[in-house]
Amino acid sequence: MNNKLYGNLIFELSKAERKGYSLPQNPYQHTTSELPAALCRQQEAQLPECDEMTVVRHYTNLSHNNFGVNDGFYPLGSCTMKYNPIINEEIAAMKMFTGLHPLQPAETCQHALELYFRLQESLAELTGLSEFTLNPCAGAHGELTGLMVVRAYHESRGDHQRTKVIIPDSAHGTNPASAAVCGLEIVEVKSLADGTVDFDDLKRLVDLEGPNIAAMMMTNPNTLGIFEHAIPEITKLIHDVGGLMYYDGANLNPMLGACRPGDMGFDVMHINLHKTFSTPHGGGGPGSGPVGVRAGLEPFLPTPRVVFRDDMFRVETGDYEQSLGSIGAFFGNFGVMVKAYVYILSLGREQMKMVGPLATLNANYIKESLKDVYELPIEGLCKHEFVFDGLKDKSTGVTTMDVAKRLLDYGYHAPTIYFPLLFHESLMIEPTENESKDTIDGFIQVMRQIAEEAKNDPELVKTAPHTTPIGRVDDVLAAKHPVVTYKQMINDAN
Repeated sequence: MNNKLYGNLIFELSKAERKGYSLPQNPYQHTTSELPAALCRQQEAQLPECDEMTVVRHYTNLSHNNFGVNDGFYPLGSCTMKYNPIINEEIAAMKMFTGLHPLQPAETCQHALELYFRLQESLAELTGLSEFTLNPCAGAHGELTGLMVVRAYHESRGDHQRTKVIIPDSAHGTNPASAAVCGLEIVEVKSLADGTVDFDDLKRLVDLEGPNIAAMMMTNPNTLGIFEHAIPEITKLIHDVGGLMYYDGANLNPMLGACRPGDMGFDVMHINLHKTFSTPHGGGGPGSGPVGVRAGLEPFLPTPRVVFRDDMFRVETGDYEQSLGSIGAFFGNFGVMVKAYVYILSLGREQMKMVGPLATLNANYIKESLKDVYELPIEGLCKHEFVFDGLKDKSTGVTTMDVAKRLLDYGYHAPTIYFPLLFHESLMIEPTENESKDTIDGFIQVMRQIAEEAKNDPELVKTAPHTTPIGRVDDVLAAKHPVVTYKQMINDAN
């Protein structure tokens, strides 16, 4: 491999007057109007000038640095990159979906509206709730929408004083952020050592804030992968003082086929459709954050809505006096919805029941296989994820960061590190349900190998990675002084 082509920026490969393209003749050149001077550049854009083979090889080599579930095991699967079957991509890319316009008449896109409607029904059945909206474009957007439903519900009853939202101290950061954006106040409840809610502290807060409580937000299982066994008592406590229960669906994966948030007493929830229902979103997108509500809260959901009436699927925006109205452009990220619905249909009712149990089995298998060499702060059954507190042998001086960097040398993407904040050397692992035992055994073997290296040759681990194009970087410098643009240097030799 040519290291220069592999490691340099495309600008650095540029040579004056070289071209890798030819544009077709403009058929409208005799009718085109000149652009106003104010809209024109004062100097030519500094674009790289490269031949076609240089461009193709440069970007092909760069693509080899991307990691995805098509390349190997990703131990953060249920959060970011769960396997997305190719058939999902093929169907989402069909012209019958990609060629649609959101303003075209409903009678010309019945297939898309039916998919939207059926997905709403499927999510309602899977979660035990009454109705869903698919309009929110991401998980945090769904949180905000769900909390807006909560606020609208209380205000419709004249409970304007209900502005407090109880949030566990172990919650995802989006929970307090979404509540604050919604104009609500955050009340933090403490967690026990295993990350579950401290019920005594919660009771104290409820006694103190009862009439002011709008809702309590919970993720179940929690951030440590532990199921909240006190859910019935918690939901009763909040409901008895007039508050609502909000379910953060970030960890819904292990619940599928095992239990439903609606049956647990939750009133509102969002689903990270791109996580649980198979659209990898590594790199920041795309996403989808459907919001579901129990019976009685449907009037507050946003518009537009897809309904089935008079033997036809219709788009409705009016006659919803209590609705939030529009919370985004049109219908959200429709391509993600197509993939999710194909995933649900591919599995079917019986196989969908296996998703949660298999995710739980895989996580517990890894945990039990490694707990003799990695520190396990919380014993017992976990769900889809679990957390180690670094290596068991602390005398080596090898940190969680070192382990994560060394994993790159073996071809594995690192799992989440230093989160949750409950432990100093947190290492969170989420295998998902679709990984084979052979794949998981390979990961376990590498994790054990790294533990052995930390004992016998700690410098090897501390200086990792050794096989990647870029070695150990200065994280502090990169965070404080990021270089996010390339300043082209004029080189007369070019």
